[in-house]
Amino acid sequence: MEVQDESDLETFLKWAAALGVSDSPIKKSEVPTFPPSSCLRHSLSVSHFPDAGGRGLAAVRDVMKGELVLRVPKEALMTSESLRSKDQKLSAALCKYQKLSSNQVPFLLEISMLSIYWVFFNRKVYFDEFNQSDNKLSSFGQLEIEALQMDDAIWTAERAVEKDKMDWREATALMGELNLKPQLMTFKAWLWASATISSRTMHIPWDSAGCLCPVGDFFNYAAPAEEPYHSENKPHQKLFPLHDTSPGKVQNAGKSVEEPFYAHEQRLIDACYEEEIAAYCFYARRNYRKGDQVLLSYGTYTNLELLEHYGFLLHENPNDKAFIPLEPNMNSLCSWPKESLYIHQDGKPSFALLATIRLWATPVTYRRSVGHIAYSGHQISAENEVTVLEWIVKNCRALLGNCSSSIEEDELLLNTIHKIQDYNPLIDFGDVSRACIIEFSAFLEMNDRKLPSQVQICRKARSIHRWKLAVEWRLSYKRILCECISHCNERLEDLFLNVS
Repeated sequence: MEVQDESDLETFLKWAAALGVSDSPIKKSEVPTFPPSSCLRHSLSVSHFPDAGGRGLAAVRDVMKGELVLRVPKEALMTSESLRSKDQKLSAALCKYQKLSSNQVPFLLEISMLSIYWVFFNRKVYFDEFNQSDNKLSSFGQLEIEALQMDDAIWTAERAVEKDKMDWREATALMGELNLKPQLMTFKAWLWASATISSRTMHIPWDSAGCLCPVGDFFNYAAPAEEPYHSENKPHQKLFPLHDTSPGKVQNAGKSVEEPFYAHEQRLIDACYEEEIAAYCFYARRNYRKGDQVLLSYGTYTNLELLEHYGFLLHENPNDKAFIPLEPNMNSLCSWPKESLYIHQDGKPSFALLATIRLWATPVTYRRSVGHIAYSGHQISAENEVTVLEWIVKNCRALLGNCSSSIEEDELLLNTIHKIQDYNPLIDFGDVSRACIIEFSAFLEMNDRKLPSQVQICRKARSIHRWKLAVEWRLSYKRILCECISHCNERLEDLFLNVS
């Protein structure tokens, strides 16, 4: 959440305190003897972390893992239900459109949530805009989409853009009936509002649209350190979905009211709504020193998923993945979902991917007899393993070869973009390859600039940050593929040595 200035921030925190939002260890039954001037002072403070998510929450004291650091009472949560109760006109319009089309119910709930933000759109006290909402995949232009280079990523971005456009068109009649201001009915405003919903709503059990949680949405994201499954050395086990609700919603991770909060140290989600105290509760996911940024894990996301739903990516994301094209009949050889057939961020093929390719590389007549070996995570034979590793290397190289730029070229291009954003006048386009010059020229042309005389002006274009994110994403993806090639080649060398 972005607040206009420090005075607005103070006003907002005082407003939140009046609603009962608190980072205090004081029990709910204890009433403070002084009027609250801020909801933050005992455990957290709003601070700025320029290299780690921007504005966020800092610990004002040493905080222990599992400790309750913030609670937001139900009365402070913003939901479609609470909006209906306050806006009779909106409630009537929603009922009318629900009758016209029952399959629009979830969508209309989302519209209701968007209206909450449109109400606050004209109130400087709360926030002016979310910068990251301009960086979601659905906000990408054609050049930024093409800059992703990988076919799967381009398809994901195009689908995201088309979905938001379709939702906006379907909502136009309803927005007109609500007499919203013209600037709030534009596709640009829709992207801003829908990005807010996607990136800021949290799961609640009584409303499928989720809720907006004042102060709770100050927390920046931290990726879970490790995954509890998909190990190459572990046998086949059930793969669980990342979420039961739409992306961007923090969920209850099976918390029992009888168990203390410190019993959930292994959970991926650090916040949930707790019925027994009627509040959204946030817990420290690890030990924090005074001054550290206190982070929240939304769940396990790849960098592409983070871009799609939140508008940012992580340079070191332990949950990132790369996918290589599979043979048409490969998916039929196993019971694993397609999304489990990937390459880990460190370059190692997933357990499911290795098992699937091992079976595929086995002659059809022998697959039934050796299937249990593949499903146990072991190589079927040295010859089979060589075929598997060489196939993976070949396909990783093919993906890299189909890209219009190399890792080295992407690094130089990214460095140039950083210089432009940092107002660095010493930009040497001689170090950038012809392929990247073409890409750079296309970006400047899109923003009505000429290379290089007006390059200083184009830094102000918002699209330059989206373009940078696209280059950062493809660079990270290519590095995973290169790590995989190195890993497989090392395995091949070991196999050849053992044979000789």
